Amino acid sequence: MSAGGGGTGGRGGLVGIVLVSHSGPVAAAVAELARRLAGGGEVAPVAAAGGMPDGGFGTSAELICEAAHKVDGGAGVALLVDLGSAVLTVKALLAEGDELPSGARLVDAPFVEGAVAAVVTASTGADLDAVAAAAGEAYGYRKE
Repeated sequence: MSAGGGGTGGRGGLVGIVLVSHSGPVAAAVAELARRLAGGGEVAPVAAAGGMPDGGFGTSAELICEAAHKVDGGAGVALLVDLGSAVLTVKALLAEGDELPSGARLVDAPFVEGAVAAVVTASTGADLDAVAAAAGEAYGYRKE
């Protein structure tokens, strides 16, 4: 995992991480895993945006926006997603331009490994580019 960037994230604070899943429990569990693996000091803000407001399965623009604003400290927000409609929902929100905080970015990364890499890297004070790069590098993690 690359720390890159240095400093305290381009615009102050730490980069925030939003984990978007079709399942609330999945998003919450991955957020907790990433927080625990990044422990040992200040941990970047992480929020789960899983499922629908009523607890059902799906992707909620409302929950995504709420989570993004919750973790936004001014250094950018990395959004990691699990599957198809989550990607489409985040892309639509980014295209609208006013729903998500300035500096929000969809990160192309595997959901679990990318989330851990993003949180660990953001917790070092790395900027959004470095966080996105570290999360994306998780595609190369070999398990054999």
